[in-house]
Amino acid sequence: MSDSSSLPPVRLHSEAELARDALATPLFSRAARLARWAGPDTRVGAGGELEEEQLPGAAEVLGLAGDDAAALASEAWRVAVDTGLVAIVDEEEGTVAAAPDLALLASGSPHDVLGLWLGALETVLADASVPDLDDLGDAMDEDGTIDFSELDWDLEAEAEFLDGVLGNLYLLTVSEEGPGDHPVPLPALAASMIVPDDMGEPTNDVLEQVSDAMMRLDDQFRLLEPIGLVEFRPVDEALMADAEDGEDAADEPAAPVDDTDVSRYGMVRLTPLGLYGLRARLLEAGISAPAVGDLVDKGADALLDGTSTFPPMAAQAETEQWLARREPLTAARELLAAARGGDTGAPLRRLRCQQALSLVGTEAEPALREVLDDAELGGLARVWLAERGAADVPAPPESMVFWLTIDTVAAQLAAEGNSTELQALVEGLAQQHSGFFATAWRVDHPATPDVLEAMGRLHPDKKVAKAARKAAFKARSQQGG
Repeated sequence: MSDSSSLPPVRLHSEAELARDALATPLFSRAARLARWAGPDTRVGAGGELEEEQLPGAAEVLGLAGDDAAALASEAWRVAVDTGLVAIVDEEEGTVAAAPDLALLASGSPHDVLGLWLGALETVLADASVPDLDDLGDAMDEDGTIDFSELDWDLEAEAEFLDGVLGNLYLLTVSEEGPGDHPVPLPALAASMIVPDDMGEPTNDVLEQVSDAMMRLDDQFRLLEPIGLVEFRPVDEALMADAEDGEDAADEPAAPVDDTDVSRYGMVRLTPLGLYGLRARLLEAGISAPAVGDLVDKGADALLDGTSTFPPMAAQAETEQWLARREPLTAARELLAAARGGDTGAPLRRLRCQQALSLVGTEAEPALREVLDDAELGGLARVWLAERGAADVPAPPESMVFWLTIDTVAAQLAAEGNSTELQALVEGLAQQHSGFFATAWRVDHPATPDVLEAMGRLHPDKKVAKAARKAAFKARSQQGG
């Protein structure tokens, strides 16, 4: 997965909604029903698995029929045991009973329910990393132990691969430029793990690896869907049949297919419950995975610093939730106080403050008037008042206009880097003020040299760019740099 420090915040459903989703998932609900069914006559083997003669009864309780009924019942029972819904009473006798945690599904809090569901998720993820049972049988010794050296398979590597795929799917889902709620094609997800970022045209060997990974993921997502982690459209069976038949298929007329229909190769999306589950796993692994709403109970300083790395939509959503818990006037005063400072992060804090104040009504006007004479805040206060048509707004002195300009460009640099929007802003400033650089280098702002250097780097006109670099040199000398 990409650098975890860049993970955007996720928007989660409420715990009450997620708990209802968890209880409704096919596998978890079956596990709960079997835990309630378990009684004095229920018998398990040495590993806690249901005795074979009891599987038909378990399947009947779950309303299952057909060839897969016993396997599905066995899977649900294993989840019930691993999650702590069923307790082994006597290992020698193989007796069991409903565990105390089972009651939490009916009387516990949503958080309690989700905690149990997370345990079930871990069981299923572990199962998804295990190879086909037929292969396990070939590698089993006479005493029933598995000789992993006989398998062309590495448990740790398989688990890491699946974790990486799920991490990429999480990142794609929470990124504002990603697919969001729309499903991701399975080939693209497989390629994200196989194809190097700097590779132009993938080689045949790489494409074969992607194809193998795609088929592996098809099996794994089929296992992960019943626990509610994903919604999954499997790979078209006709495609797999073609791959298996190979040359035999070429001897017979093939049914017409739409090669442009990417959904035939499998599509997957994280559910809201899946987002919750993967975020919980990321946090457990020590990875920072913020969620919108994390900052609502914190101060304005935490809000401005925290949202400084958020994408625009997530920053606005977080800010709206923060504002909803405060009186407009009080919130405005807190935001303005937190926006002050001469550190490197201060310009971006002031930009986030300005964006937050744009969401506040006219009730906040007294707070903005209180800072009209403030060197750092007076400029943005005038902008806010003017945008709302307030009367008696004093014109800013030239020094404040230039200070605000430097501060704004510094904030944009911190937020977006050398973006197209920033280049347009730089060109506009130089065009509107013919003597801009002659004055700008004198601005008493810590970021003045860096801003002027950036303007020299971004402006397409060589003469203007040279003037900007010259002004940057003067500014740095003036600041003793």
